[in-house]
Amino acid sequence: MGRSEAYGFSGAVSGAFLLSCLLFAAISRRQRGPYMDEVFHVPQAQAYCQGRFLQWDPMITTLPGLYLLSVGVVKPAAWLLGWTGSVVCSVGMLRFINLLFSAGNFYLLYLLLFKIHQKNKAVSGFQRILSTLTLAIFPTLYFFTFLYYTDPGSVFFTLFAYLMCLYGNHKTSALLGFCGFMFRQTNIVWTVFCAGNVVAEKLNEVWKTELQKKKDEKISSRKGSFSDLTRILQFLVEYLILPKNLVTLIALTWPYIILVSLFFVFVFINGGIVVGDRSSHEACFHFPQLFYFLSFTVFFSFPHLLTPTKIRKFLLSVRKHPVQYSLITVISLFLIWKFTYVHKYLLADNRHYTFYVWRKVFQRHELVKYVLVPFYIFAGWSFADTLKSKSIFWILMYFICLVAATVPQKLLEFRYFILPFLIYRLNIPFLSLYRQLLELVFYILVNTVTFYLFLNRTFQWENSDEVQRFMW
Repeated sequence: MGRSEAYGFSGAVSGAFLLSCLLFAAISRRQRGPYMDEVFHVPQAQAYCQGRFLQWDPMITTLPGLYLLSVGVVKPAAWLLGWTGSVVCSVGMLRFINLLFSAGNFYLLYLLLFKIHQKNKAVSGFQRILSTLTLAIFPTLYFFTFLYYTDPGSVFFTLFAYLMCLYGNHKTSALLGFCGFMFRQTNIVWTVFCAGNVVAEKLNEVWKTELQKKKDEKISSRKGSFSDLTRILQFLVEYLILPKNLVTLIALTWPYIILVSLFFVFVFINGGIVVGDRSSHEACFHFPQLFYFLSFTVFFSFPHLLTPTKIRKFLLSVRKHPVQYSLITVISLFLIWKFTYVHKYLLADNRHYTFYVWRKVFQRHELVKYVLVPFYIFAGWSFADTLKSKSIFWILMYFICLVAATVPQKLLEFRYFILPFLIYRLNIPFLSLYRQLLELVFYILVNTVTFYLFLNRTFQWENSDEVQRFMW
């Protein structure tokens, strides 16, 4: 990092943190008490603050990582600053923990962008800072910076684990992955992703060596034709059936293997992945979640994915490969027909964007979910096209983790898309400065509208006197 870039980064992170503090103060004044899931998280953290570590609210579905870390930060701070009474582990103090996580996420996003794109000398320091700022205020994540939810901490430890993985510190990465798992059990998927990065890198090296031996210039680990994919799958089978190759991969990924093994022990002892209330968190094969994620990604990455050039390339691809796209269409229609689930929360809770998306779009007519298939296919093609700079092995690993993170979820909840979106966004090429600025302005606009609605457009339910607020 050059001096000018260092100054620019310091100014960006300081300015973002200052503005976040001002927004934090405004939200804390308007919503002093716990709201939504804070009703469960705040009392649990306060119980831990008082030393009651055996007390547990059965409605909480995640492990106690957030509460343990909160106590570990707030208690020493209270002792050093002489705080006593209700201010210690108050709602505002607990929420401030996530503001600290937000600053940490800003720094991690910058380091990840720097590491992933370090070979691209055309990327300027200003572009890195601008992209970091954009991702740091990614609306779905940024909103929960100001409430006591698990998301900012979950993202922090997962991104930190990913960064350590990229630098080859795999034992540290696995330890940070464990911290992420303690915030949200499904983060084990991203531990597998870190291991998959190591495996993909090794496979790519061997694949390139094989190509060089055969002197076959027509095959590349980054091409996506059907014949190339067949050859790559054949290579994978031949490589993985040899015991010595498996031993090599195990030697490279053993810290992650230990953590994943501990996860399966936990699932066996716990009787499932969910800790508390399981009735509302049942796993299922909800394959349309992939389509929802792709739509979500197109919406928030439209400068990358929704461009005239990409639309033309997609239409040309459809003309060249009509049989393949027809097959994809049939499969997509079948998955929507047989595996669409509608969670009771989605229909009942009008405080979330998803409620209105479902009511205004999907509930307009029974056929709407099928009519959207061409858009889903374009979204998937455009999504894959932006990842063509990555090796096919990396893409396969990411896709496996994307499926594992989204498909088992019955509830359509945009928070479940935060980590797969960020990892995708970190790994795609940089845009022109104009498109980067467009993306940043769009995020600011979405955040402004969301916070305005949350703060100023309150409402009440007929059977409740409590003030309700609109949120993600």
